[in-house]
Amino acid sequence: ANEIIVVNDGSTDRSAEIARSFANHGVVVVDQSNRGQCAACNRALSLARGDLVKFVDADDLLSPDMIERQIRGLIDRPDCIAYGEWARFHDDPAAAEFVSRPGAGDAPPVEWLLDLWHDGQPMMQCALFLIPRNLLARTGGWDEQLSLVNDFEFFSRVVLASGGVVFTPGARLYYRSGLPGSLSGRKSAAAWRSAFLSFTTGTAHLLAAENTPRTRRAAATMLQRLVYDMYPSTPALVGQLEAQVAELGGTSLPPLGGRGFHAVRRLLGWKAARWLQVWA
Repeated sequence: ANEIIVVNDGSTDRSAEIARSFANHGVVVVDQSNRGQCAACNRALSLARGDLVKFVDADDLLSPDMIERQIRGLIDRPDCIAYGEWARFHDDPAAAEFVSRPGAGDAPPVEWLLDLWHDGQPMMQCALFLIPRNLLARTGGWDEQLSLVNDFEFFSRVVLASGGVVFTPGARLYYRSGLPGSLSGRKSAAAWRSAFLSFTTGTAHLLAAENTPRTRRAAATMLQRLVYDMYPSTPALVGQLEAQVAELGGTSLPPLGGRGFHAVRRLLGWKAARWLQVWA
């Protein structure tokens, strides 16, 4: 049987009221004080009784047959995780453009993560995955001390404990970007601390599974991407990340930026270019 569990994490709008209006369609709503996304996911997981679990955020839209396609993909592979296609949109889902991306293929856990992480921009949004509940029971729930990029640590841990990832073409996630107040848009000191913990712990999961030059390079690439994102905020955390990148052997990953940014970077270095970007 299908079940939809909505956790009202202390919302102050009509979200819970609207969700309860679908009670006749099997939607169950539970309330809790505002404790964050990870706590809400753990509450829902504790109530779930199905064999397969999908976590869905407020900024997600799923294609009507996404779950059906992913269930079919896992029928003969009960120890694996299903992963789908995704594309961004801002206002109109019809504007989403689905193109080939890293992770679009069946692979064992380490191989799949290496493919997804190769450019330092992995997409590990929770609704992309369909996960056997017994795998979640073995690996534990979401880390409730995390907020920003909490999915990086969680899915690194779960994927590595699985039998591999099954890519399900046509199972599509429409990912809304630029939503005011979204978790991914918060860049407070606490949010950066969460990102730091998620990235350092998530890369440590990979290195615990395989500590080789290729996994060390992948871990360094992910940590360097966070260095680029965080600088010049929280200099102590940036310094710790840079030390870890150096210890892992470094990476050739370049920073992201427009033509003006890269022109300044070539003359003065990427940190000076980032300072000018912040000042502007």
